[in-house]
Amino acid sequence: MAEPGSRPNVALFVTCLADLFRPTVGLAAVKLLEQAGCEVAVPRAQTCCGQPAYNSGDRTNAAEIARRTIPALLPFDYVVAPSGSCAGMIRKHWPALFENDPEMSKIAISVAEKTWELTSFLTDVCGMQSVDAEYDGVAAYHDSCSGLRELGVREQPRKLLGTVKGLTVKDLAHPEECCGFGGTFAVKYPDISGRMVSDKADDIEATGADLLLAGDLGCLMNMAGKLKRSGSAIKVRHVAEVLAGDTGTPPIGEGEP
Repeated sequence: MAEPGSRPNVALFVTCLADLFRPTVGLAAVKLLEQAGCEVAVPRAQTCCGQPAYNSGDRTNAAEIARRTIPALLPFDYVVAPSGSCAGMIRKHWPALFENDPEMSKIAISVAEKTWELTSFLTDVCGMQSVDAEYDGVAAYHDSCSGLRELGVREQPRKLLGTVKGLTVKDLAHPEECCGFGGTFAVKYPDISGRMVSDKADDIEATGADLLLAGDLGCLMNMAGKLKRSGSAIKVRHVAEVLAGDTGTPPIGEGEP
């Protein structure tokens, strides 16, 4: 952990989806972390958190992915991810991958204990009370399953969004229901997943919002796809983009970010 009075040295765990599909999320996260007084680095040796393999029951490859990434994250005071699912994988599941390797388990625990989801880190660790951003509109907020259930991320993004000038935030009627993505779940059970995201899209539309926000790109891409196919005019963005005031690029699913 950082020494009292010093600037925390933070490793940004970019996540696969942000790296490949929405790099603006990573840039917004860096901006917010620097505004919170952190020194931010993006370790080049980081790869995936291993969640796709883990969710498919492939603990061997999940452990190997974690084993290769852990050394890149060890030197930092904190590890922060703009994703509840990736942060949850590192914080809650990495140590268990090495239950038969006590030494590696100890190292994995040390990384897990300093890993945070972005909005939770900004509010709960850095004490950020507000952001200097504006957005004229009404946003519906979706709580991702991993962030909500594994990490207790609910009030933190809403606290910061409440300080965005011009923005009104509305909760969904069924905020704890999954959007149907669930990583490999959407591939294994496409019919069930499709029905779930249809129900979620209806819930979003019912709020009257013109913008959908969430903290996980997997959820956002899933919901954006359904809304777009349904002809909805609702725009979709990662919460970090709005908090950082970085809304000049096309919304998710509408052109190059």
